[in-house]
Amino acid sequence: MADVHNKATRSYNMSRIKAKDTKPEMIVRRFLFANGLRYKLHDKKLPGKPDIVLPKYKTVIFVHGCFWHGHKDCKYFVVPKTRTEWWLDKINGNKENDRKKTKLLKQAGWKVIVIYGCKLKKTLLNKTLNKLLLAVKSN
Repeated sequence: MADVHNKATRSYNMSRIKAKDTKPEMIVRRFLFANGLRYKLHDKKLPGKPDIVLPKYKTVIFVHGCFWHGHKDCKYFVVPKTRTEWWLDKINGNKENDRKKTKLLKQAGWKVIVIYGCKLKKTLLNKTLNKLLLAVKSN
């Protein structure tokens, strides 16, 4: 199946996808700050440069996009119909990197929390953020 966009349009669309300061990440950051939690961003000293680092709680938070991290059984993760093999290699590589970084962080004594973008949609937002707060503050 052919791509619905020409090469230049597809390239432009892909270049607009942000890695940092995404809308889901900003939602989590605002919530944490409003609840008195202070954090660091994208700490290069830690494996995987976690999106949010809460040193006081020895906790890191990754805010993952459902597509880029192959969120299982999620309606927002759809395998592209063009260049399918390339995309699956890319996404599976991301998932493997996620596993490796999580293992290294846990071995170093960090609590790792992963939040997928779909869990921050309106219907699940409050539940997800309240669970996050409990997870951060629990031992």
